[in-house]
Amino acid sequence: MFEIRIHGRGGQGVVTAAELLSVAAFREGKHAQAFPSFGSERTGAPVAAFCRIADEAIRLREPISKPNAVIVQDPTLLHSFDLFSGLAADGYVLINSGKSVEALGLTGLKQKLPQGHILAIPATELARTHIGRPIPNVVMLSGFAAMTGLIVPSALCGAIKEKFNLSIAEKNIAAANAAFELVTTLIASNQGSLIEQC
Repeated sequence: MFEIRIHGRGGQGVVTAAELLSVAAFREGKHAQAFPSFGSERTGAPVAAFCRIADEAIRLREPISKPNAVIVQDPTLLHSFDLFSGLAADGYVLINSGKSVEALGLTGLKQKLPQGHILAIPATELARTHIGRPIPNVVMLSGFAAMTGLIVPSALCGAIKEKFNLSIAEKNIAAANAAFELVTTLIASNQGSLIEQC
């Protein structure tokens, strides 16, 4: 089982991100579960959402305390909470920021994780460019897909098409493709990896 914890603020689509991730996994024939950790989502309030993906039925229902991956949609939370508590030694971290991991004060975490397992991408800027709104969730999910290989872009894009009407879905898919290309470029070796899109 692969467990993902998503941190952000109300209004950033944190809960929607977990739902889209679970639908994408389901579209690939996997079992998935998504749920939030708040009572009522208020704009700007810290929010966390969880997603589990497995090849077999998932019976757990409690919040994720030992994630395989942490997605941070709002970098202002980085030093306010212990967002990386319980993170697996070979876990993944994806942060929404135009700053480098080092500039974010996460050099120590980077040194503990395998190479390529922690990245920062300007998800809000990509969302503004392609969607017209500063909601980074789809960009972060596509970056996560590129980083981990856990889900394929076509499954994520299928989930986007299920969730949104056509015009909004098209903009989100454009943002997803841009994020996947960016992250693939950041982590690709010099072997000329193919960049898959929706």
